Amino acid sequence: MSARDHNLPGDAPGFRALRWNMDWITRPLFGIGLAIIAIVSLFLGPLSFALFIAIGATPASFEWQRLVAQGRPHHVPGAIGAATVALTVLAVGALYPLWVVMLAMVTGAAALIVWARHEGRDFGWPLLGLFYLAIPCAALVALPALRAADGGRIVLGLFVIVWATDTGALIVGNLVGGPRLAPKLSPGKTWSGTLGGSLIAGLAFGGFAVLLNGTGFLAAFLFGFLFSFVAHAGDLFESYVKRHFGAKNSGALIPGHGGVLDRIDSTMAAAPALALLVFLFHFDPLLGLHP
Repeated sequence: MSARDHNLPGDAPGFRALRWNMDWITRPLFGIGLAIIAIVSLFLGPLSFALFIAIGATPASFEWQRLVAQGRPHHVPGAIGAATVALTVLAVGALYPLWVVMLAMVTGAAALIVWARHEGRDFGWPLLGLFYLAIPCAALVALPALRAADGGRIVLGLFVIVWATDTGALIVGNLVGGPRLAPKLSPGKTWSGTLGGSLIAGLAFGGFAVLLNGTGFLAAFLFGFLFSFVAHAGDLFESYVKRHFGAKNSGALIPGHGGVLDRIDSTMAAAPALALLVFLFHFDPLLGLHP
């Protein structure tokens, strides 16, 4: 979730005092707690990480289906989506063949379509939500599962970029303010917050690379800066969906953050993008291209 910049319409650029909000306590506390759990599960092994992802995706699935249902019953598609993600990521974490992973997603999609047809409802948005969660979650688990030697640090690097982007955008957006990035999609996001978040992501990932490798700060900085815009795009996409359905937040499960979808929207775009770079183009974000 990139920054929810708490700026008022018409804010002029320029440094100013931060507006006090309880989010300044609840957001960091819950954010740090979730980060610790994610990192511990990651380094306990692919199956533990897959279980963590499956548990986190369960409320996210219900949030999406509630959002797109617009007051109509949503528990059945929410359960279908949650079960699909769980089976998919556990299959990836257990290193089952690709056809098993695909079968899990296709079966879930088919079940959702059958349910929608039975209820006389359109299945477009519910089906999109299923894949919106299943594909990125599978990508996240595939990195440590299929690259046992370095997949964990690649995922941790992804977390560094996403978390630094979110935090940096929040702080800089509140400090500087200025013109809105996309007023029709998300009135609170500013150009200053977006660029500030990307700069901080570059610095954080550069420092992460130096900590692991001892060298390569500039290349890692450039990668972190550029890749952070994928995270921004993920946040804007979720903002579009919420705006389309007239919702401010996807839920209220996480104090200071809103719903689970509000917390993971940036990661949902960044995870499959990084997996493509690693598996298709053989690109290591910490080392560059490799055979």
